[in-house]
Amino acid sequence: MATLVHPPAKSARPRRRPARHSPLTGPVLLFAAATLIAAVYVAYVLWPRWPDSAVTLHAPALPITVAGVTFNVEPAAIRMAVQRHAGTQERLDLAYLWPSLTPPDPEIQPTVGAPVDPNARLFVTVASGDGTLPLIERVQTIYPRYLVPEPTAGPDGITLRGFRDGTPYQGEELAFESDAPEHFLARCSRKGVVNSSTCLLERRIGTADITVRFPRDWLTDWKDVAAGIDKLMLRLHPN
Repeated sequence: MATLVHPPAKSARPRRRPARHSPLTGPVLLFAAATLIAAVYVAYVLWPRWPDSAVTLHAPALPITVAGVTFNVEPAAIRMAVQRHAGTQERLDLAYLWPSLTPPDPEIQPTVGAPVDPNARLFVTVASGDGTLPLIERVQTIYPRYLVPEPTAGPDGITLRGFRDGTPYQGEELAFESDAPEHFLARCSRKGVVNSSTCLLERRIGTADITVRFPRDWLTDWKDVAAGIDKLMLRLHPN
């Protein structure tokens, strides 16, 4: 009898199991998306940008905030070009013609042959006063240990009181209105100590310190200087 040959049996194919998603997949994707969004935001904030268009010197007064106090400042009075924009700034450096208190003419530029006359300008700096005592408080609490014992009479109702040699303020003296030092009080370099004697008068508005610099020679007309500074302060900060 013939032997029947049976074909080999086909091997059974393994069944594929359905893919299972890890329970961590969703949170991981969410975290990755949040990280990407945060990275894009940081890149947007830190990405260098072209500066805003320059403000013309003849533009109206700009609202500029220093140390939380808003000032109205004419662009032509701002000495540093980088500060000529509205908004919050760390400090301001200003200059005004004396006695008109108008900003310098931008068309007139100083040259080697015709430099700026320091006796014709009033210089103003606005900066944060955090961490420093107002001038009148320094006079009451710090300066007495450095001052000479006796004051001297100055021009037309001004009292002068110098600092002793060997102190941090040697070569300087206080010049103040005899009857109302809180109204006019300046720290001045003594004549003959430096080539160009100047005075610094400070005012504080909120947490902003305003320092006004003028030549010591103006002390002979200190009443006009005090009135001019009062007028300028009211213009810069009407409130």
